[in-house]
Amino acid sequence: QVQLVESGGGLVQAGGSLRLSCAASGRTFSNYAMGWFRQAPGKEREFVASISQSGLTKYYADSVKGRFTISRDNAKNTVYLQMNSLRPEDTAVYYCAADQRYGNKVVVATVDVWGQGTQVTVSY
Repeated sequence: QVQLVESGGGLVQAGGSLRLSCAASGRTFSNYAMGWFRQAPGKEREFVASISQSGLTKYYADSVKGRFTISRDNAKNTVYLQMNSLRPEDTAVYYCAADQRYGNKVVVATVDVWGQGTQVTVSY
């Protein structure tokens, strides 16, 4: 099983950009579909984006389409989330997730491994 460590969070002004990274340990990273989720205070954890094992299939939440881009580098055991045009409502703890299923969007119920999370704060 992989272990996941996120980085790249921080404080940014509205309209700015951040790039999150999630580094996975172990040699089986390419067997996992990967996802990004987020959780704001007092709210449930919600799906942001996911990417298939090959990187060819991607899914996005409607709220981030056109602004966020998920990508992966299997040689580096890393998945990324490029976040542009950030809004205050994007403020949350962002979690990386790994899912061993093939062919489907990564969802909370099927995640096998979670990262510890990284805080993203977008100010007005």
